[in-house]
Amino acid sequence: MRITYIHQYFKTPGMAGGTRSYEFARRLVERGHEVHVITGDPSGHHTRTSTEAGVVVHWLPVPYDNAMSYRRRLWAFLGFVGRASVEAGRLRHDLVFATSTPLTVAVPGAYAAWRRHVPMVFEVRDLWPEVPIAMGALRSPAMRWAARRLEAWAYHRSAHVVALSQGMADSIRRRFPQVPVTVVPNSSDRALFGNADRAGAALRRSLPWLQDRPLILYAGTLGVVNGVDYLVRAAAHLSQTDPEVRILILGDGRMREQLRSLAGELGVLDRNLFLLGPVAKAEVPAYFAACDLAVGLTINRPELGSDASNKLFDAFAAGRPVAVNHGGWIAGLIAGAGAGVLLPPDDPAGAARVAAAFLRDPAAGAAARAASATLARDRFDRDRLFQDFERVLMNAAGSVGDRDPRPRRVHSRE
Repeated sequence: MRITYIHQYFKTPGMAGGTRSYEFARRLVERGHEVHVITGDPSGHHTRTSTEAGVVVHWLPVPYDNAMSYRRRLWAFLGFVGRASVEAGRLRHDLVFATSTPLTVAVPGAYAAWRRHVPMVFEVRDLWPEVPIAMGALRSPAMRWAARRLEAWAYHRSAHVVALSQGMADSIRRRFPQVPVTVVPNSSDRALFGNADRAGAALRRSLPWLQDRPLILYAGTLGVVNGVDYLVRAAAHLSQTDPEVRILILGDGRMREQLRSLAGELGVLDRNLFLLGPVAKAEVPAYFAACDLAVGLTINRPELGSDASNKLFDAFAAGRPVAVNHGGWIAGLIAGAGAGVLLPPDDPAGAARVAAAFLRDPAAGAAARAASATLARDRFDRDRLFQDFERVLMNAAGSVGDRDPRPRRVHSRE
């Protein structure tokens, strides 16, 4: 097939960030498909094209940064909608695949599909608009109404919807029962992490503040929704109760400078807590291999319980224990498999106690490592999940001739 793949935040292994789209797109090419990715280039000044592992990537100059205000981000989303619609409209394709966030990527996806009379498959990575509403990004009744209408419209225009977690799929099915949904979660790239232990050991030796000390790692976005100040406050408690434990925060985002200031005020910055910038995906395995506990964090909101961050699946791929401070399906998975520990929400002192006890229990650590590696192999192997992903696309394209050409009317049960 000829596939147009729309993702505003597409990343290659040489860039910082999740590479799900890159890995799936290159596998599609290996399977004989022609793939064009349309994405944003936050630092670009003009449209350019490159070829990445056989994938043709169209980079559109759309400024974006997690440090932007909600208003500026909204303008960035709309800017991408316009440019991506024009670019996608020029391409010939048999299927369009659009992946959120933001939800607005459905607009160029639906337009490109309509223009060529082909189906669109839409991927939901976050529960939009529930999450931005919960975070206060959509405050006015008019904006909330428009966001919900856009969500219903996106599903209405989709031949199939891919959800990254069971919680997301359940929410969609409850509110839009006519929408076909398949869960294809984030995945563990076991090949990428296969030889990471040696790199992890070398990384430990290169960091004088680490060496053989226990290490807690947070690798990801430093945004408002992530609530990484929780970990900074936990570091303050650990500095008193178990000062040899080290915490590494690896990433960038809107809250970076606030986190640095807080760590300085609490006296933990560059003592037992270290804040580094983002690294390319190709360098990430060494950091996970070096850690003893990888954490996933969100602020305490029930709407965020469907979190399925890449960092957790990277930890599984590295065979490292995982800790989260939120509920939802991933917390149940960790507890059920014995792949790590659950941290109490809104209680950094409690998190410090739980983490320290786990890190000082060699038997618990060994069991959690084995369980984590088993999850990567048996449930989240990227090659296996790609097969599910490709099957959704093939079925959507193959059903074109069987579908009623009239638009489906999708009703929300809310």
